[in-house]
Amino acid sequence: MREILFISHRIPFPPDRGDKIRSHHILQRLSRLAPVHVATFADDDLDLAEEAELASIASSYRLVRRTKSLPVAGVQALAARCAVSLSAFYDRSLAEYVGRVLATRSISTIYVFSGQMGQYVPEDFKGQVIADFVDVDSAKFAAYAETHGGPLGWIYRREAELLRAEEARLARRANVSLLVSQAEVDLFVSRLPEEMRSAADVRVLGNGIDSGAFDPSMVVPETRMLDCPGPRLIFTGQMDYAPNVDAVVRAVDRIMPLIREAFPDATFHVVGRNPAIEVLDRHGRDGCHVWGRVDDIRPWLKSADLALVPLMIARGVQNKVLEAMSMALPIVLTGDAASGIDASDGHHYSIADSDEAIVESCIRLLGDERRARAQGHAARRFVTASASWQSMLADLPRIMGWSSRAVRDAA
Repeated sequence: MREILFISHRIPFPPDRGDKIRSHHILQRLSRLAPVHVATFADDDLDLAEEAELASIASSYRLVRRTKSLPVAGVQALAARCAVSLSAFYDRSLAEYVGRVLATRSISTIYVFSGQMGQYVPEDFKGQVIADFVDVDSAKFAAYAETHGGPLGWIYRREAELLRAEEARLARRANVSLLVSQAEVDLFVSRLPEEMRSAADVRVLGNGIDSGAFDPSMVVPETRMLDCPGPRLIFTGQMDYAPNVDAVVRAVDRIMPLIREAFPDATFHVVGRNPAIEVLDRHGRDGCHVWGRVDDIRPWLKSADLALVPLMIARGVQNKVLEAMSMALPIVLTGDAASGIDASDGHHYSIADSDEAIVESCIRLLGDERRARAQGHAARRFVTASASWQSMLADLPRIMGWSSRAVRDAA
């Protein structure tokens, strides 16, 4: 019987942030094909509390609490002349577990989720290797380098260059490389060595949304948010992630003051775990409320009048956008935040990039309830018809090289 080894940089439970939502659904799909062995990390005690969920789906697993600090990972990366991202996610016991599983189980496919985990794939493994990069991490660090000078800029440039080399190495090693959108595929291929560009098998595996779960007709609003004056704007996500932090700072410092000139009672709600100090410092300023981690994001989306997504650096498909669309919220977002979703500007959402254009779009939607409601309903129809996880992952067995008969036998 064929078996699968799934190597992920974070435990796919609970599916409460973008990367974990994707890895969660992929792991669920793989588990219906064959026995799956999982090597992964826990970021914190909340992740460790999900071990029972992991045990219920994996034939075997190794879950490691990641305790290596960033400075330690940086020193190790300098000594090894590798990217900090690789050093931060290297653990000897995880590598030993991978070796043990490969030696004792009939592993036909290794599914690598996130590029920094490719370091665990042995060169002599003879089966299929699927490398799910999700998006182009090296380009993200290159973008950071452009906006930072001094030592931090040097660190970001170094990380971008070394990750680009690691992406090329893993793409060469893998049978198939996956990214979340065609835009990411094109960017990824353009950053490969020229001799690899036509030879590498790089494909799209998109993100989806459970539109049945994210159904506004089935959700009760969050009363704490309803108690705040309106109109209510919302931003969701992992709030120690640098692009999200920058987006919140931009919204509070530059966008909300202008919106509140037109709507003095407008409030801005930041919902997501581990808010950075820059985010916490803005609680109470210009209508900003920082709520931190919540058990269920849907009541908060249900309570909002508009989703504001002013991301300046965005890679791949933004789950926060899909969730807001499924909840029939009108959305104002930047072009980068919309780039992985094949919807229509002005119909399913409103794209604006400058502060002035974002403010104008927000004021127009907040002042026209009929227009806002029509956009939200169109957005929900779009994700319901075109963005289900079932449709997005339908080709996964074929991508893995499994024949229809083998899939039926495994099932």
